[in-house]
Amino acid sequence: MKTRDMNRDWIATARTLSQALPYMQRYSGAVVVIKLGGHAMGSDEGMESFARDVVLMQQVGVHPVVVHGGGPMINEMLKKLGVESEFKNGKRVTDKATMDVVEMVLSGLVNKRIVQAINRQGGKAVGISGKDANLMICEQTDPDLGFVGTPSKMDPRVLQDFFAANTIPVIAPLGAGRNGETFNVNGDTAAGAIAAAVKADRLLLLTDVSGVKNAEGEVVTDITADQIREMTEAGVISGGMIPKTETALEAIAGGVRAVVILDGRAPNACLLELFTEHGAGSIIRSNMPRRHLG
Repeated sequence: MKTRDMNRDWIATARTLSQALPYMQRYSGAVVVIKLGGHAMGSDEGMESFARDVVLMQQVGVHPVVVHGGGPMINEMLKKLGVESEFKNGKRVTDKATMDVVEMVLSGLVNKRIVQAINRQGGKAVGISGKDANLMICEQTDPDLGFVGTPSKMDPRVLQDFFAANTIPVIAPLGAGRNGETFNVNGDTAAGAIAAAVKADRLLLLTDVSGVKNAEGEVVTDITADQIREMTEAGVISGGMIPKTETALEAIAGGVRAVVILDGRAPNACLLELFTEHGAGSIIRSNMPRRHLG
């Protein structure tokens, strides 16, 4: 009986792989930018699963780009080092001392942990920040917030070099100022700017929620840009989901084919979204063709 059950499992696995073929063909050669945050970053098991999915994506011809955050790790390090933070209107003021810690944590601890996880799964990942090769030039977002930046100019040529070398770039959301400053950039904002700069086929925003929900609390799987605006005006989209959907709209306006907001806690979330009919989370685009093959 046990052997029969195992055989059924293997047959189901083979069938799943066979059904994934048209989606693998669809995304071969495509650039997919993934914003990593939430559960997968805090859990060793989640990080291992994510890294395996990224390597598999590359093996079937996708060009993955990983952009990560690191807010909880930054908070922990600031506390450990005794660096006190000032807040204005609920936002952290990033002074020089705070910026030094932010760069250390993002470019060092967090970035290299992701790189190592991908490399352990057989991939070839390289960690950089938006400062490297002038990938992301920023303007100061608000003088009252200190070294917080908004991307103003992108140069994605270094990423094209990575694609040609079959290398997975892992990018910390730091940008260079025009006068040599270092700016901290919101992870979602950085991912959206990078996705637009490389005209990505997909931007996947991994979060700790299952997607964009309607007034009844149900996840909406397919949404147009106009519907996002209507839901925001009506107050259906609120709180922390607003900056994510704003990032999605800006990325689409910048040339990204579609943006997906999905639950990074779900096992194999990226693979489910790209390589199955059902997909995962909420896909946002300017119009409404068929979910994947359109």
